[in-house]
Amino acid sequence: MADRGASALSLPEDWPAHPDPILALNRMGSFDWDLDTGLFSMDAQAHEIFDLRPEEYDGRPESLTPRVPRAEGHRLDALVAQAIKDGRENYGAYFRVRRRDGTLRWTHTQGYIRRDGTGRPRRIIGIVRDATEELDEAVVSREPAAQDAARRGQTNVVQIATAALAHARTVQDVIDVVKDTHGLTLLGSTSMVLGLVEAGRIRLVAEGPAGTFVPGTRITRIEEPYPMSEAVRTLSPCFIESPEEFADRFPALWGQITGLRITAAAYLPLIAQARPIGAMGLLYSDRRGFSREERDVLVALGSSIAQSLQRAMLYEQEKDLAQGLQQAMLPRTIPSVRGADVAVRYRAATVGGALGRDIGGDWYDLIPLPGEKVGAVIGDVQGHDTHAAAVMGQLRIVLRAYAAEGHTPATVMARASVFLRELDTDRFATCLYAEADLSTGVVQVVRAGHIDPVVRHADGTCRRVTVEGGLPLGLSAEFGRLEYPVSTLELDPGHTLLLCTDGLVEQPGVDLDDGMLALTALIDSGPEEVRDLADRLIRMAEERGGDDDVALLLLRRRAPEAPRAGGRLQQHVAPGDPEALTQARHMIRAAVRSWGARDRSDEIELVADELITNALMHTEGSAIVTVRVLEGSGRRLRVEVEDSSSALPRRRDAGENGVSGRGLLLVDRLADVWGVEARGGGKAVWCEFAVPDATRSGGG
Repeated sequence: MADRGASALSLPEDWPAHPDPILALNRMGSFDWDLDTGLFSMDAQAHEIFDLRPEEYDGRPESLTPRVPRAEGHRLDALVAQAIKDGRENYGAYFRVRRRDGTLRWTHTQGYIRRDGTGRPRRIIGIVRDATEELDEAVVSREPAAQDAARRGQTNVVQIATAALAHARTVQDVIDVVKDTHGLTLLGSTSMVLGLVEAGRIRLVAEGPAGTFVPGTRITRIEEPYPMSEAVRTLSPCFIESPEEFADRFPALWGQITGLRITAAAYLPLIAQARPIGAMGLLYSDRRGFSREERDVLVALGSSIAQSLQRAMLYEQEKDLAQGLQQAMLPRTIPSVRGADVAVRYRAATVGGALGRDIGGDWYDLIPLPGEKVGAVIGDVQGHDTHAAAVMGQLRIVLRAYAAEGHTPATVMARASVFLRELDTDRFATCLYAEADLSTGVVQVVRAGHIDPVVRHADGTCRRVTVEGGLPLGLSAEFGRLEYPVSTLELDPGHTLLLCTDGLVEQPGVDLDDGMLALTALIDSGPEEVRDLADRLIRMAEERGGDDDVALLLLRRRAPEAPRAGGRLQQHVAPGDPEALTQARHMIRAAVRSWGARDRSDEIELVADELITNALMHTEGSAIVTVRVLEGSGRRLRVEVEDSSSALPRRRDAGENGVSGRGLLLVDRLADVWGVEARGGGKAVWCEFAVPDATRSGGG
């Protein structure tokens, strides 16, 4: 019997109804947010609520940015993050959506947080619906039964505005929130003005709708007979409850706003720490008078705006101070370098809204050195504050001084580490110093805990150069490990050396090696001109954002302007091989004469012989003698003697009757300039002599 009754029922094929049409009938859409992948899936009704076409949405929450005002997005993000942190299962919130035509409408969302067995949130499933009518009805309705709902709506407006203002960092951010907060319209205002107190005057900084400000009131004196001035003078709100009262109290202003048909107005002083910093005016065309509850709501709104403005002003002052300090610590100009194209860039991080955090210890420097050389520095002091910037400035100056004194790269780094430790600060610094000889292309690199350099070849290919390194500056002195290995690389004409701080490479959740691969790929496809390439890299860093600074230095070696006469000559001299020593002397003599340096032949041969003798006597290995002519800023003949010992030559007092100890004094007296370079595990002692142009000297 029961079976027959059941079979007699004729149920629709689509019964029971699927949730989607039920949601659609209630003007609701649904979403599914996968927190692991970040994908945010929405159904067709949700697309309609956000006023998005399917082809305009790619499943990423960022794609909703054009439809969700920035202040609203910050508030929603904070609300969801707090719900996850508190371990709640759901959350709900009203927010606004900007439609395609630019108008705003209220929307409500309800989300349910799904967690795995460990309690980790994995998905958020929820609904979104149009809430414009219910909120409008709550505010517009004045029936006695709706009074409580209206008051709740007004309070909700203040809460929404306060939440949005909490994310405002600058004065312009506050202005944008006030102008963009639809809640002011829900309070019933026809128009709004906002002014800031500056040097005894009130300057209007915002008005809405656009174009509604009164001519001649953009800047007014505090003593003038305007309601905003009165609110600032008395530090009390100025409520105007009827057109008659407005016309009687402020006739000058009333005569210019009669076209707006204003029936009431509220001018609120913006007070912070007992000092007026501005005022806001709300003008109404559909009410007379203000209840006590309405006055309290408006005063609370003014207080919230005032606190946000003060915070924004303090932030901007601190930011200006920090940026000024940063600019003072970085090089004011980068010197032009003969034989190279150079580009430098710096991007400050934007960190969490804390005052003074838009500054850090990243720096770059370019140091001209004798002998067509240049020192390139990139570094990063730990921290993001003014102290990090101050330490950076001191460290940059002493590192530049050590390099200019002619110390080897390893010594420059070791001394900088000792200096940082003696500053008695808790900061350490990573650093990379590259000393490039632009006449030969030889680059000596020392690394102190910093990321490796990158070299881009003339054909556009790019590679990371692995450089053996030591501990960061400060730490190496702390632990007594001041040894910094020197690595040597060749920079051919057209090759570009790139030094950067880790802010250009590191991303949250991305391995450093993967970040370096991504950087080299970007450089591969980048423009050839170093300035254009630097712009592209720093633009990428700005688009990506991040909480770390970025410093960048690019150095591209140009082809020599003129071929070097005679090229380069080299001779290997082994210990106990008088024939090789004789050949080296003959080579130097012939080169000196053929390259037009006859007038200085005796000096050059004497100095070269002294350097070769020292290398053979004071080291256990052989010597490599190189002689070449350098063109550029003055023609110079250069002699290098390379050996396998890392011990640096030192001057000694030979005494009155001593037969040795005068070698370096002789070199110092006869050579125009000389120095020592680390070469792998050894060193090279070099000297240079200015020689005349061969075409004018007659030497052949």
